[in-house]
Amino acid sequence: MKSTDDFRKNTIKKLLITLINTNLSRKGIISVVDNHVKKLMLSQENDTAFHKEKFAQYCFFKNSLRMFGKRMDENLLAKSVQKKLVGNLVNNIFLNGQETRINAYEKEGRSIPAFLVISPTKRCNLHCIGCYASSDSAHSPKLDWNTFDRILTEKTKLWNSYFTVISGGEPFLWQDDGKDLFDMLERHNDQFFLIYTNGTLINKKNAERLADLGNVTPAISVEGFEKETDERRGKGVHKKILEAFANLREAGVLFGISVTATRKNAEMIVSDEFIDFYFEKQKAYYGWLFQYMPIGRDIDFEYLITPQQRLILYRKGKKINEELGYNYMDFWNNGYLSTGCISAGRRGGYLYIDWNGNVTPCVFVPYSPVNINDVYKNGGNLNDVLEKPFFKDIREWQKSYGYLKRKEEIGNRIMPCIIRDHHEDFYNIIKKHTVKPIDKPAKEALESSSYHNHLIEYDKEIAKLLDAEWERDFVRPDLESIKHSPKSFG
Repeated sequence: MKSTDDFRKNTIKKLLITLINTNLSRKGIISVVDNHVKKLMLSQENDTAFHKEKFAQYCFFKNSLRMFGKRMDENLLAKSVQKKLVGNLVNNIFLNGQETRINAYEKEGRSIPAFLVISPTKRCNLHCIGCYASSDSAHSPKLDWNTFDRILTEKTKLWNSYFTVISGGEPFLWQDDGKDLFDMLERHNDQFFLIYTNGTLINKKNAERLADLGNVTPAISVEGFEKETDERRGKGVHKKILEAFANLREAGVLFGISVTATRKNAEMIVSDEFIDFYFEKQKAYYGWLFQYMPIGRDIDFEYLITPQQRLILYRKGKKINEELGYNYMDFWNNGYLSTGCISAGRRGGYLYIDWNGNVTPCVFVPYSPVNINDVYKNGGNLNDVLEKPFFKDIREWQKSYGYLKRKEEIGNRIMPCIIRDHHEDFYNIIKKHTVKPIDKPAKEALESSSYHNHLIEYDKEIAKLLDAEWERDFVRPDLESIKHSPKSFG
């Protein structure tokens, strides 16, 4: 089976290289690649995977292929971007990255993450309502060049990890030792970077620099249309975002959108009008949807989406991804795409490092058992970070909830998040450990019984709706599909 899988991986890579170097029919090549991807995913199916989960994961890759061909036909991808997409993103990450993590887990019992999320600066030129990072222009803690560089170098060497997510603050404001973020991206040109940005600094020159690098995709934050975006981010911001989109299209850079779902905009951001505007008119390649998390500046539970809105987001999002053919992923409702929570350095998952060097399980879990600067001063490395008991306990929770478990032992992956969907479990874990809140709002939340009680009760209301959806959409259909047609998608 392994030799067959290796053959398919090599075939996929060769076909994609052909795709970017030929004027022949792209549809024909993409169709062949699609067939190989489907068979490769089916060959990896086992008793820990739901049939319907595999179908959803296949849709993600199919949508990516379709959109890749479409943007090429529209002449919206520079040749440098095309090459890095195939060489860095597909080859280094999707095709070759898994084997190292699987071997480490099966032979050594070690979990190795697939990527890191790094926020090199807290500084930001905006002051958004409810910012999870509490960022603004007045605060400028940052990672120094050498530490940032070492992290990127080490993750590749130790983990065979070639994917890095950059967040903030506003990442494009980061500078140190006379160098900026573009210098760091160029230095690590074998990696592929996803950068969450407010987009206001992507002028024509910077868009061209991103195109020359080829190994970067910016995900630009929007809250809806102009009214909603400016209401949360500041007057005139949406206009600047549209200018950034235009600059990226002109330069040939692949880009996406990042959207925060709140009680005010939940229905709008999955509407047909929204999808058409950003994916068809503005030419976004993908979208990431984050449900508002009550952390960071000015915690306000009134921004939290209602249980009924979460159900609406789930149902409409499933249709967008699996029927309409757009990759617009909700990190909570689409937890089945990643077989559950991916925090705390889980195999295939990630850890988060902030501007002060604090390492936390997740961007939305603002509690740290260790600082990377201290680890390096004491002669350690990223592997030492993974061994912290706080992270290990979260990984144990992930396994107990169903990661790498048999089908009958898997929990509801529409509710995958330990801090948001299973807050009582998270609270019980964090009480066992000495962890540092990374900012004042995190400390206040940790010490507030009303905060924890609110989230625990919220989870109970969510479960009343989403447990039934999980049973209906995954468990029952999966049993039927296994019984009648275990090797076909649909």
